[in-house]
Amino acid sequence: MPNTTTLRRDERTAPADGRSGAIATIGERKDVAFPCQTVEKERIYRKQRLAVAFRIFAEKDFELGAAGHITVRDPEHHDRFWVNPVMFPFGEMRVSDLMLVDHTGRILEGEGQINPAAFAIHSRLHAERPDVNAAAHSHSIYGKTWSAFGRLLPPLTQDAAIFHGDHVIFDNFSGVLDNLDEAQRLANALGDKRAAILQNHGILTVGQTVESAVWRYLAFEDACRVQLLAEAAGGSTPMPDDIAEKTHRHLESDMVGVFSFEPYWRSMIARHPEVLD
Repeated sequence: MPNTTTLRRDERTAPADGRSGAIATIGERKDVAFPCQTVEKERIYRKQRLAVAFRIFAEKDFELGAAGHITVRDPEHHDRFWVNPVMFPFGEMRVSDLMLVDHTGRILEGEGQINPAAFAIHSRLHAERPDVNAAAHSHSIYGKTWSAFGRLLPPLTQDAAIFHGDHVIFDNFSGVLDNLDEAQRLANALGDKRAAILQNHGILTVGQTVESAVWRYLAFEDACRVQLLAEAAGGSTPMPDDIAEKTHRHLESDMVGVFSFEPYWRSMIARHPEVLD
């Protein structure tokens, strides 16, 4: 594992075609959530990663109509977050398409409407968890399928151990999770954990950064898929608790998520530079 205290975020000049701000790489920070040199640079960094995250979700077939949302807290105004406009295709998302919304539901920047469930869930999560700067939720097929069992995900593999002791089941809902009372119950149920299985609904992950929240979502979805395959094949043998806990400690940090997101980021901006517009 690289030494996380010596990483540098090198800033390159903006592309000649005027895309939004500088393109940033991994930051120089002891704390993964430590900001860039200025609020403005940090805002660009977060919005770029958020726009790319939607493109990744589209390529992974995590999009289902108007369902699904990823958010990141604004670095200056902590009661505001950036989010996707509802019914806007994930695969066409650009930085300039993102909307800034406050915890009362006002759209302060951007055009379009916000998914009521996105506002309810993310406004409560961001309000209750100062350590959470980003959250991801969609109706991806394997997470949604595993959610129907109403069971925690066992540490069947090294990747699944990322979530050992770090996720919850949320079954206290009344249907579509689009009201503040229900979203508050979800925030309360999540507690200090970083992933949730929404029973009969899907999965949700959070993190200090867009990168860590989205990487956890990718890993959680993959772990659900592996678990379903193993059970369909006749059963499985999870790790012993002590091995699962040791593995979790190695892989659970937000910086691991930042590293793991980087290949997706590099590939996306190389193939679709317009995402940074």
